[in-house]
Amino acid sequence: MEEPDPRRPRSTAATLAILAALLGVTAGVGAFTYVYAEGDSYLSDDPEACANCHVMQGHYDAWSRGSHRAVATCNDCHAPHDSPLGKYRVKAINGFNHSWAFTTGDFPDTLRITESNRRVTEGACRHCHEAMVHAIDPLAAPDDRISCIRCHRGVGHGP
Repeated sequence: MEEPDPRRPRSTAATLAILAALLGVTAGVGAFTYVYAEGDSYLSDDPEACANCHVMQGHYDAWSRGSHRAVATCNDCHAPHDSPLGKYRVKAINGFNHSWAFTTGDFPDTLRITESNRRVTEGACRHCHEAMVHAIDPLAAPDDRISCIRCHRGVGHGP
């Protein structure tokens, strides 16, 4: 039998086998993480789903004692109101980022909102309190508007 030439590219079958193995490992780890993290619960509007992760328990507890508990769930403030597609896009991005951070242990002790999520939350404030906000900055350009969450950052989760 002839020895394989090291300069010759691998066969298509070997390449496909390697790709299939990588895809299988990725799918397996993803499925395990989804089941372990109770992924289905994050597709709901139930605020208790946000407390599945122990890091969020304090935020959930503060929300449950706060002024918005009777009128808003986590999604009302932390998901866009433009369309269901926008809502699930943000949830998917955040879900992936949270899963990655908690799986790798790479997250700060004190969670900080990202700029993207800050824009979503600001948009949610403006959506629900449109009449009041319009009275405050009716002529301001979007970049010159006063930030709701700059002054009211403790409203949803307490001080």
